[in-house]
Amino acid sequence: MRKAFSLVATGVAAALALTACGGSESSSSAVESLDPANPVTLTVGASPQPHAVILEYVAENLAADAGLELEVVPFDDYVTPNIALDDGSIDANYFQHLSYLEAQTESQGYDFEHGEGIHIEPYAIFSEKHKDISDVAEGARVAITNDPSNQARALKLLEDAGLLTDIGEDASVIALTDEQNPKNLDFSENQAELLVNDLSDPTVDLAIINGNYILDAGLNTDDALLVESLDANPYANLLVWKSGSKDARIEKLDELLHSAEVKAFIEQKWPNGDVTAAF
Repeated sequence: MRKAFSLVATGVAAALALTACGGSESSSSAVESLDPANPVTLTVGASPQPHAVILEYVAENLAADAGLELEVVPFDDYVTPNIALDDGSIDANYFQHLSYLEAQTESQGYDFEHGEGIHIEPYAIFSEKHKDISDVAEGARVAITNDPSNQARALKLLEDAGLLTDIGEDASVIALTDEQNPKNLDFSENQAELLVNDLSDPTVDLAIINGNYILDAGLNTDDALLVESLDANPYANLLVWKSGSKDARIEKLDELLHSAEVKAFIEQKWPNGDVTAAF
């Protein structure tokens, strides 16, 4: 069987390259049905881990029989994939949870639609200085994302660790009161993809790292001081597309990403729960 997976250039360069060539040819017209004898291309932006890995499994095992050929564009950051979707460089993206999508929609004015949750990558607190969360002293320095939706998520995890109190859904480091931050933690904000580097900074006590970057760095949540709970977790990652652009290709991919085969693959690939199916 022909391998229906194409991994092209990464990050901003990928978006610019696709813009220059006008994206995939099949995205220029509506696709009403799929024919395995004449597969059509769908260009999807994704984080390299685990999203592109899951898409590669779909491409190699499920897509061809469904009349679909996937072209996957890996992005190393959380900003460019939505820019590329908005300008038509890609047909869909798969990297974000609903809270992030809603925050981006509000701040950037995107007009996107989305499917149901596919998988969850739990957030985790790592340290190269401490063996237990109870060892964290007053004034400890914490590396945290500067993305508002994920920052509130990270602060919630610190609350679970007993280091903060009374953290709301829209919490931010800049708005924390002395009562909420009784240990007077010192926060260092950075882009999510750079927090792994902060982990090795000798001045940093804790680094709160997004699940996909945990995988990229070869870290393991088994070595984390604290891992986000999966119970009623609202941060499942979604397939996203421009409003009004959903056709048979996107519908089929969303269906395949929610298949029993994909769930079994996720369970086999990440048995320790670094990635967990959300369906």
